[in-house]
Amino acid sequence: MTAAVLTVSDGVSDGTREDSSGDLLQGLLEAEGLDVVRRVVPDERGEIARAIEELADEAVVVVTTGGTGLGPRDVTPEATAGVLDRLAPGIAEAIRADSIAKTPHALLSRGLAGVRGRTLVVNLPGSPGGCRDGFAVLRPALAHALELLAGERDVGHRQT
Repeated sequence: MTAAVLTVSDGVSDGTREDSSGDLLQGLLEAEGLDVVRRVVPDERGEIARAIEELADEAVVVVTTGGTGLGPRDVTPEATAGVLDRLAPGIAEAIRADSIAKTPHALLSRGLAGVRGRTLVVNLPGSPGGCRDGFAVLRPALAHALELLAGERDVGHRQT
């Protein structure tokens, strides 16, 4: 199965900053047994939306990093909302709740999660720490979410 990492960053896009968060997410997804494709786009709403649409056609999960804060160019949640079929608010809420316990800055995160077709889309912050922590929250439910999205009828609902 293929996962996608979409880095949203003017600095990474123009080559003035390294993609540390994208590198980290690639390693975490590969550790889950997924093949990973990557893309980088600047903080431009249309480019972000197009990239999510295209990546959702080839991946079972698209994880974005960057553009989720309050800065004037932080438009990842708006771009994401425009291409999702359904929201999965529990994912974003859980990631924020976990982050708030670590830093008050998490209150400023506006990341979304949802579904486009049969692909899970999750917005994570642009920092490696935020990506590591956010993925740690997502990880226990990821395989089950992907089974459900694939339409596997014999998947039992697991109580936790």
